[in-house]
Amino acid sequence: MRQVLIYPGEDQKWVAVVPSLPGCISEGDTGEQALENIREAITIVEEVMREHGDPIPEDDLHAELMMI
Repeated sequence: MRQVLIYPGEDQKWVAVVPSLPGCISEGDTGEQALENIREAITIVEEVMREHGDPIPEDDLHAELMMI
């Protein structure tokens, strides 16, 4: 299981980022599409890390949402 941050991007796309996997980012026209795309990105990033013998980090993000 991975925590995913989804937010509206500057180009009217929705951005999805997985903080525990460096470089794992995707986007979509809707939040739902961004989620679908990030699922594929997670699979690819983890596969490449395995191929390179890199350890796959655990998801240990502790987040707090603050509105300022």
